[in-house]
Amino acid sequence: MAAIERRFPNFHDFAPLIRFRRPRLNRTAQRLDAALTVEDLRRIAQRRTPRAAFDYTDGAAEDEISLERARQAFRDIEFHPAILRDVTDVDTSRDVLGASVALPFAIAPTGFTRLMHTAGELAGARAAEAAGIPFSLSTLGTASIEEVAAAAPGARRWFQLYMWRDRERSMALLRRAADAGYDTLLATVDAPVPGARRRDTRNGMSIPPALTLRAVADAIVHPAWWFDLFTTEPLSFASLDRWSGTVAQYMDSMFDPSMTFDDLAWVRSQWPGRFVVKGIQTLADARAVVDLGADGIVLSNHGGRQLDRAPVPFALLPHVAREVGADTEILLDTGIMSGADIVAAVALGARCTLIGRAYLYGLMAGGQAGVQRVIDILAEQIRRTMRLLGVSELAELSPQHVTQLRRWVPLDGG
Repeated sequence: MAAIERRFPNFHDFAPLIRFRRPRLNRTAQRLDAALTVEDLRRIAQRRTPRAAFDYTDGAAEDEISLERARQAFRDIEFHPAILRDVTDVDTSRDVLGASVALPFAIAPTGFTRLMHTAGELAGARAAEAAGIPFSLSTLGTASIEEVAAAAPGARRWFQLYMWRDRERSMALLRRAADAGYDTLLATVDAPVPGARRRDTRNGMSIPPALTLRAVADAIVHPAWWFDLFTTEPLSFASLDRWSGTVAQYMDSMFDPSMTFDDLAWVRSQWPGRFVVKGIQTLADARAVVDLGADGIVLSNHGGRQLDRAPVPFALLPHVAREVGADTEILLDTGIMSGADIVAAVALGARCTLIGRAYLYGLMAGGQAGVQRVIDILAEQIRRTMRLLGVSELAELSPQHVTQLRRWVPLDGG
């Protein structure tokens, strides 16, 4: 066997291979740049956020089966790409509820958002404004209707309503939102009572956070979060009254379990803009709210945070799209963790999707820059998936591009 001939290395041969990265002084930017997926941002968020705040975002109701099933449903798909299509240019924009959006997703309404990061809803609204996507403000937001409007005057703003027992106070919120330029109302209908969120109960989650022995110990490993908490405006429900009890107690005092379709029709009559019903989980209810006059529906099980073992919105989507897709715009949330998930939802009939946890993972990981990173990651994944499927605009996506693989099949075959 011939011996291998060796030579002394020549610097000019390997010099082009040496590409040391210039160190960055901004550690937050360095962390965010290294995150390639929403799951990467979730891990960063978990390290940087106290347990009670992280668990409030990350957790769901009871055994958290609904959330796991929703995420698994997106994993259990098969894409069908078309080859030899010109996908040099990809257009991710479309009209949603009467106006154009740059990407087929909006930031979902989330409560207690400044608990995750002191920048809270204002960071989300500003990032949404920069990206050309809608931002949704929750009734339980920690920035007021007016503060969000002032922080992001050019953003497309939606307002989410929980119907109070005190109907006049609920309508006062609608008037404020309309006066502040919010163009769409998301009426949430799947929360007659709060779900049993065991992580929150075990953590004693409250607004503001209580200084228990566990919280004091947690402060040692999350000093920046606690410093922000104590050196900024106290946490409160900015559009409502201040509250010093637990989250579950507050929801029990506020939610109205007596709300009916007649009440929903009355709310519709009070709102001057686009009216969307959020929390649809059956085909029959989808048809009922469309007949009531809704401009759109959100297929949602509240991120798995209400009824555990509730229907998976993504699994329900094709059936609802066939039945009412020609009569209303269908939005969808719950379980979305990638741009490919969003593309699959659009292909099966969703006009737009909503991101909640994904947005909050970015917020916890790095404030407004973290939210922007989430949007950038999802946008890039959407464009890449579209190109690999052989489509250059969202309107070209269709059910032929996606197969939902069966994991859970009703015993009666229905």
